[in-house]
Amino acid sequence: MPFAGGPVNILRGIDLDVAAGASVGIVGPSGSGKTSLLMVLAGLERATAGEVRVAGHELGRMDEDALARLRREAIGIVFQSFYLIPTMTALENVAVPLELAGDRAAMERAAASLRAVGLGHRLQHLPGQLSGGEQQRVTLARAFAPAPRLLLADEPTGNLDQETGGRVMDLLFELIERNGAALLLVTHDHRLAARCRRLLRLFNGRIASEQATAELTA
Repeated sequence: MPFAGGPVNILRGIDLDVAAGASVGIVGPSGSGKTSLLMVLAGLERATAGEVRVAGHELGRMDEDALARLRREAIGIVFQSFYLIPTMTALENVAVPLELAGDRAAMERAAASLRAVGLGHRLQHLPGQLSGGEQQRVTLARAFAPAPRLLLADEPTGNLDQETGGRVMDLLFELIERNGAALLLVTHDHRLAARCRRLLRLFNGRIASEQATAELTA
């Protein structure tokens, strides 16, 4: 990425392969490249070298419209902030990406996704009428409604208290197991990262270490 002082290489020689259904926790100090890695995998930032392939598509060869379609169809994203449209109900917030993809059953699928996260009784509520935990469950429903093959989660419990965050993460891993999606989870909480099957530590834009979480518990 070019800056006034010259290009800054945030990620350096990352070599990562994530199979369907796998879960990968990513930890590391601030500025180590964790969020940048997710942004590149989502096609929201362009890699300046190498190859990034998601669900069989090489992102470097795709234009912005194609990348947007890929995100709608194959990639779910959950951030620390909820990014819900405040004037839309929970149902409408979840249905929007489905409608943009031309899904004629968008409302029905959105309702089913909200019921799956325990919010069947909150379909017509606005974000301001929901608790923080409920708003994050709406974002999970929105991410999983298109049945993505890859879920990218960046500090998904950062705005929640420990108890609420724990419940949200229980739900996230339940949805991952149920849907068979791959998960990349960025977090500062090592206990949370250890719930994934693999743990990566990033430092200075590189993978400093990688291990199976079974090794940690041993």
